[in-house]
Amino acid sequence: MTLETLVSAVKEDVAALANKMNLQSDAVIINQCEENSYLEYEYGGYKIRGYSFAEKGVGLSRNNALLRAKADIVLFSDEDIVYHEGYGKAVLEAFEQHPEADMILFNMDVEAERATYHIEKEHRVRFYNSGRYPTYSFAIRREKLHKANITFSLLFGGGAKYSNGEDSLFLLECLKKGFRVIALPIEIGKEVPRPSTWFHGYTEKFFFDRGVLYYHLYGKLKKLMALRFLLAHKQVMCQEIPVKKAYVLMCQGMKEAVL
Repeated sequence: MTLETLVSAVKEDVAALANKMNLQSDAVIINQCEENSYLEYEYGGYKIRGYSFAEKGVGLSRNNALLRAKADIVLFSDEDIVYHEGYGKAVLEAFEQHPEADMILFNMDVEAERATYHIEKEHRVRFYNSGRYPTYSFAIRREKLHKANITFSLLFGGGAKYSNGEDSLFLLECLKKGFRVIALPIEIGKEVPRPSTWFHGYTEKFFFDRGVLYYHLYGKLKKLMALRFLLAHKQVMCQEIPVKKAYVLMCQGMKEAVL
């Protein structure tokens, strides 16, 4: 099997990114900036293809990378990831040892305040436990993904209309299409802290956008899941906007999603 790392970047030096990230596989870099250009080079014996586009939106960036990918396995990534030595071999070995898996999720070393998940032991990922994994944990069999006609939403994520959630929607779509998804306690890299491209505090927009997302994620259970979300995180998220108002904002987002 072969592996490609698909990197979404914003205003980066494409020529320096492979070294900065310690890439150890072929890679496709999509750099969203102010120009349109192409750069191809070799790094560590691997082929790096860098595309710069005058556009924005993380979903668009990841879809552009998928369109150009050629390897059997694709590993999604961001510009702020620095990979551990041997990560490419570890990813391929995981798929060799789990031929039944269409998609495998891996651990990443992330600062505690930004961590949304940590895989303690191998387990099957299903609908009820799929909502917390970021895209940089995803590795997928490329042909399976294309045959299922799955792409990233252009409505959610950094640079899009709604703040975040493209990762959860993508994973949910994979599960709906019957993908066998497993999570493994294998750490493949570290996230380097940087300012968020989408999070600007627990504002009215944050809760409104979360309501739009919950409409798409949970269907008939959207309001119940919204209330559960707010009650579980009210100590952190509802210091400036009270729970009742936050819930109203989420419901307003749900209504917009219907239109």
